[in-house]
This record gives sequence, C-alpha cells and structure tokens, in this order.
Amino acid sequence: MKFVIVLAVLLGITAAKYNPENCEVCITFLTKFRAHLDGLSSDIQKNTDKIEKELRTSCKTTQPKDERFCWYIGATATSATGMIQTVTKPLSFHKPVDKICGDLYKKDNQICDLKYEKQIDLKTVNIKKLKVKELKKILEQNGQDCKGCTEKSEYVKKVEAIAKQQGRTEL
Repeated sequence: MKFVIVLAVLLGITAAKYNPENCEVCITFLTKFRAHLDGLSSDIQKNTDKIEKELRTSCKTTQPKDERFCWYIGATATSATGMIQTVTKPLSFHKPVDKICGDLYKKDNQICDLKYEKQIDLKTVNIKKLKVKELKKILEQNGQDCKGCTEKSEYVKKVEAIAKQQGRTEL
C-alpha cells in the first residue's frame, strides 16, 4: 500500500501541468483558425467533417511552426498521428481554444513545446553585433541569400540593404 502511495506522489510531482502560456503555437494557430471559421457559414462551423476539410486546407499554407503543429494533430498528408478529431469536434461546439490545447497537451505534451522564432527588429537592432547565423536567418526570412559570402561584413551589407528597404534611416 505504501508503494502505491509513494508512486502516486512521485508521478504527481513529475507530471507537468498544462499552462496555456507555454502553448504558444497551438493557441495562436487555433485562434487564427477559429477566426477563419467564424467568417464562414454556421453550416460549416457545426459540421466536424467540413471543419476538418477547412483545417487541412489551412495547414497547407502555414509557416513552419504552424505546419509542425498541424503535423502533430494529423492535419497534414505526412502525419503519423490522427488526433484531428480532438480539435475539430470541440471547435464545432465553440469550446475555448486554450481548453482544446489543454486536451491536446494531455495526449501529447510535445504540442506545447513548439515555439515561434523570435523576430529581429531591423529598425532598432545593431546589425553589426548580430551573429552570422542570425544574419543568415534574416536573409532567409526576406527571401534572399548570400551565395559566395565568406566574411561577416558581406552578410552585414546585405542585411543593411534589407533594413534600408524596410525604412531604416540610420545604420
């Protein structure tokens, strides 16, 4: 009997609780999707099959972290799991998004491990102090590359040009 109590206490201590603040991608994506559904007819909003179709369509045109979330819930063609009903059914009766994410967390806590990458504000950052990795990320986010660049100064020049395009006046 003591063993069962000790085991229950240990499991209770080690089990992480769901915290909506730590489930950024799930809550953000489902909030945007909920807003998309609200703009559609009530016929679609109440039909789980139609919601699933809309969700799969939305997942085809997402950014990488949202795409990973879609993969986790089974809304992409390459998904290994099938938790999409855990999302579509509650959406059909307007369950709050944070509660849906909590249900998903109970099934697979990796869903709340997804985080958006921190955006670098080119208008205020000191570009010369950024690491080459960060400079490359900025170039990638703006659809540019720096083929043949070998020195950090070459990356800095390219990023400074992007910053000027985005309205930065002082470099």
